Amino acid sequence: MDFTQLFQDLSKGFAAFTWGNAAMIVAGLVLIYLAIWKEYEPVLLLPIGFGCLLANLGMSNEVGFMKVIYDAGIKTELFPLLIFVGVGAMIDFSPLLSQPSLVLLGAAGQFGIYFTLLLAILLGFPLNEAAAIGSIGAIDGPTAIFVGERLAPSIIAPIAVAAYSYMSLIPIIQPPIMRLMTTRKERLIRMEYSPKPVSRLTLVLFPLLVTLLVALVAPDAAPLMAALMLGTLLREALVVDRLSKTAQNELINIATLFLGLAIGSTMTAQSFLNLSTIKILLLGLLAFVIDTIAGLLFGKLMAVITRGKVNPLIGACGISAFPMAGRLSAKMALEEDPTNFILMHAMGANTAGQLGSVIAGGLLLALVTGIGG
Repeated sequence: MDFTQLFQDLSKGFAAFTWGNAAMIVAGLVLIYLAIWKEYEPVLLLPIGFGCLLANLGMSNEVGFMKVIYDAGIKTELFPLLIFVGVGAMIDFSPLLSQPSLVLLGAAGQFGIYFTLLLAILLGFPLNEAAAIGSIGAIDGPTAIFVGERLAPSIIAPIAVAAYSYMSLIPIIQPPIMRLMTTRKERLIRMEYSPKPVSRLTLVLFPLLVTLLVALVAPDAAPLMAALMLGTLLREALVVDRLSKTAQNELINIATLFLGLAIGSTMTAQSFLNLSTIKILLLGLLAFVIDTIAGLLFGKLMAVITRGKVNPLIGACGISAFPMAGRLSAKMALEEDPTNFILMHAMGANTAGQLGSVIAGGLLLALVTGIGG
């Protein structure tokens, strides 16, 4: 028996282990801790954290089964699209369709994307990476991953981690901004909810028309929007309950699990521990803050225009983080007045933000493709 060779085989794992790997393992454990004990977006942070552990123990997305998962689901953009089918099946667009003016809040909530894009360019990032970083401002993991993988796959790990981490931190990040940007009088504004009835025909035609319109106007956003609208159609058709429930549960859960592992597998010390990653995380946070501020300012403007009939708090829901942002705004209103219910208005703005984030992602792709081409 060659004991020298045996010793080398047994010790090769230790030989390849670096302080960087140790640091990233700690980062993975922190994500797992936040998922389990703090319950911050556990469905995704848990598999991302575990994937990070594996990546720094020699099982990155460059070898073995992690490579298969990454190539099959991230490079092909399959996992984000499957998740969007599930999200679409869970979203009720009735509040938005009965109050179409809320679409404006969904547009205002994307301002941080473009602000961050310009700032990233000023900080020296090339256009493709700057656009990918700006997509974090959608506060929508699948959109950020879809755009990031197309434009800058080399920085997909920090982009995905930032997008999902900030989604999970909405209850911590948004409330101070909402209190700072609004007065107590504004937060006490009551909004009557007397929705116009939305027919079944409208609910069925809506996903079909949106898919057609986006495919013609913003074709780069068409795959994401089509997946989202497919889920909505399954929900509203009322004849495929099994498919609708599968999309809402098994499909989205399985896709989220493997997406988390795949993203975690990219979090190697070599790709993550650098100044660029810190810049990306900070720019992503800034995009989130700007989104919230822009939405609140537009909400205040709507309050003035309608002479106090719009509570500015719903402006903070114009981001894509559904349904967390909508629930948070409704909760903030209830804290000021336990009888002030603005949940349905908030959810309408939140669903508008979901649509807005997809279109904004498509515009980023079109921008880079157009200039690059």
